[in-house]
Amino acid sequence: MKLDARVTDTLIQLLETRSVSGHTEAAMDIVRDRLEKLNLTIRSTAKGSIIATLKGSRTEGIILSAHLDTLGGMIRKIEDDGRIRLRTIGSFTMSSIEGEYCKIETWDGKFFDGTILYDNTSVHIHGLEKASEKRNEKEMYIRLDEEISSKKEILDLGLSVGNYIHFDPRSVRTKSGFIKSRHLDDKAGVAILIEVAERLVREEMIPKRTLHFLFTSYEEVGHGAAGEFPKKAKEFIAVDMGVAGHGRESSEDSVTICAADSTGPFNYQITKRLIKLAEANSIPFTVDTFPHYGSDAAAALKSGLDVKHGLIGPGVDASHANERTHEKALKATIDLILAYVMS
Repeated sequence: MKLDARVTDTLIQLLETRSVSGHTEAAMDIVRDRLEKLNLTIRSTAKGSIIATLKGSRTEGIILSAHLDTLGGMIRKIEDDGRIRLRTIGSFTMSSIEGEYCKIETWDGKFFDGTILYDNTSVHIHGLEKASEKRNEKEMYIRLDEEISSKKEILDLGLSVGNYIHFDPRSVRTKSGFIKSRHLDDKAGVAILIEVAERLVREEMIPKRTLHFLFTSYEEVGHGAAGEFPKKAKEFIAVDMGVAGHGRESSEDSVTICAADSTGPFNYQITKRLIKLAEANSIPFTVDTFPHYGSDAAAALKSGLDVKHGLIGPGVDASHANERTHEKALKATIDLILAYVMS
């Protein structure tokens, strides 16, 4: 059975909706609208997360989490010659955003197009050696697509230090089933949880335990799931990306079960249960560990939540850069979550 097209339709819609950490309102509105149609109990936390509850056979709860916030930037300085300097939001390399188109959002909601460039980009001006030097934040700027040449002209447009910078996601679905885009981390996880919730309701499936679907806004800066939690929750499953690439077990055509990340091991019983369920249901999976990775599960535990925790997600190549996954990985993750909540 192939992945239903509505999942990738949802994913593309989310990918093309701006939602840099701390400024996820537009994407949250999409999620809230979909969940409200399911008649779930929905509430918003003070810091902007959404919690949607689906009652199960038992009141003991499972939190299923995915984060809507993405990498991005913010204006940190406007120079006298009109060059706009940025600071990063989230963790990524400067080389991964060089040449990327972007939009700067003013406080009054206007958008200005630009391109992220290195000071010494032109080989014809600076020579090959200088143009090839390592990129760093201090030497990256935004070339604004406006006829400006001074700081005053920039300010007159309404731009300001603190304005958000949204990267062009460049989302593409290929005929071979790949989805390539910025921000698959973790909008793929969000689309997956929306599909899980909709399928459970549509097919009148009653999970064994009450499910709390948690969508967060600050994961990329470290504190997404820290805060208020549903009562009686005993488990926390983060649905985030599996880091696929050279030297890793994760792959773009399967679900990754993460045994450990930079904060340490996930709950042993949950990891084993996920593996056994994947095997029993012939779901393509890998088990992996990620030394340079953190998640909302860790943020929840650090904030004091007393639960067993685990992490799964579709394999995503080139994480925090020009990412790619496959429909097979999305389907495998959906299938494993459904098997888990019904077991």
